Amino acid sequence: MESYIYFIPALITLLVGLLLGGLFKKGTQKKIVEQAKSQAVELLRKAQLEAEATKKEKILQAKEHFIELKSKHDSAIHQREKRITEIETKVRQLQSVAHKEVKKNTDLQRKLEEQTSFLEKKQAKVLVKEQELGDKIKIQITKLEELSNLSAEDAKAEMMESLKEKAKADAMAFVQHSVEEAKLTAQQEAKKIVINTIQRIGTEEAVDNCVSIFNLESDDVKGRIIGREGRNIRALEAETGVEIIVDDTPEAIILSCFDPVRREIARLSLHRLVSDGRIHPARIEEVVHKTRKHIENEIIEVGKLTVIDLGIHGLHPELIRIVGRMKYRSSYGQNLLQHSREVAKLCGVMASELGLNAKLAKRAGLLHDIGKVPEEEAETPHALLGMEWAEKHGEKTEVCNAIGAHHDEIEMTSLLSPLVQVCDAISGARPGARRQVLDSYVQRLKDLEQIALDFNGVNKAYAIQAGRELRVFVESEKVSDDHASRLSFEISQKIQTDITYPGQVKVTVIRETRAVNVAR
Repeated sequence: MESYIYFIPALITLLVGLLLGGLFKKGTQKKIVEQAKSQAVELLRKAQLEAEATKKEKILQAKEHFIELKSKHDSAIHQREKRITEIETKVRQLQSVAHKEVKKNTDLQRKLEEQTSFLEKKQAKVLVKEQELGDKIKIQITKLEELSNLSAEDAKAEMMESLKEKAKADAMAFVQHSVEEAKLTAQQEAKKIVINTIQRIGTEEAVDNCVSIFNLESDDVKGRIIGREGRNIRALEAETGVEIIVDDTPEAIILSCFDPVRREIARLSLHRLVSDGRIHPARIEEVVHKTRKHIENEIIEVGKLTVIDLGIHGLHPELIRIVGRMKYRSSYGQNLLQHSREVAKLCGVMASELGLNAKLAKRAGLLHDIGKVPEEEAETPHALLGMEWAEKHGEKTEVCNAIGAHHDEIEMTSLLSPLVQVCDAISGARPGARRQVLDSYVQRLKDLEQIALDFNGVNKAYAIQAGRELRVFVESEKVSDDHASRLSFEISQKIQTDITYPGQVKVTVIRETRAVNVAR
């Protein structure tokens, strides 16, 4: 269309020349017409040249586009052929490995068949020899009975009597020798016991993490806490399971227990009792019960604040309570809630960098260790136990897999799983994060308590004095005084066979009888 525009001035000139033909002379008119024709020819020539140039340019652009598309196509075909070649190579390798395995299995099966045949022949020979030997023994017994004028039963009884006498004599000699040896080694064994005790008490991590200091306004309060003949302090220890140490430390009482929840309950209960001023066994039971409820509510609040702070929504209330309980648990000396918060934040940052769902990564990081805070001891590994809880309370599949696979107990099926595993390792491996000694120490104390709870009639069991004493409370209706003494011995024997520990463990069984009536 652009080329035809150039014809318009020429046409106009031609028309004007025709209209004015009568006004000019014939020669002038002819000159104007020739000029118009020459201009029209020149414009037509320019239009043809521009059209040719435009045509060549379009053809060149089309060729370039075609070459570009052909290059891309060739590259895609080359990559596809490369992938096909790689796949074929892997398939050949797998086929080679499979052929080798089949050949190996065939050889093993052949050898097994040969050995089975050889053993069957040997077994047949042994059976024949056993039968021959049995016949010979019967012949020998018959000959012996004829020579000794005694039957086989009489000879056996006489031999048993002689063996009993000899065994008694050997036993007495062994006891005498053992007593003499014990006298010689008693001093050496006593030194070993003392050294083991010093090593046990000198564990810095256990002291730092298993002891709380309760400050008093004055030392006069200590007598009221102890009570008449120690009844108040015994009632407080029985209700909380915490050892209360009242010594010469000015204006302070030491609360010792490996379980931080029990220790916190004892501390808050003591604070309420001292503030109130009424300290007696009945009041102690009431205050401890209220404090235990208060701690449960505080656990829920801590869980709620944690999920709000991390921006996690829609978490099941039971999982929120479990998150709150992590505040009172430690893993290798590292506070479990702080560790889980740290892992959640690391997961969120790394997920954002990798283009993954940051909120889902935070959720998995926070919940990855919930299996470490069961209310009852379980044999299931904590990763699998946490995964079961998450599945039970409606968490997504990616989150459940990340919880269960962060210690490689199950196969990883999503990108969140290795992310949580890496962040867990980062948080636990930083300098000063964990201490192995405390965790094994706490586990030993839990095992001590669990051994006592496995016996029938046991109501409560508390490991105190850094595991040197196990205090067991039994139900008076089920356990008599004689049974209590026997139960103490059985528990001590069970501890000796099932647990490795330094020093010795004192087992104290407490049986209490109460008579309660209500006046109306």
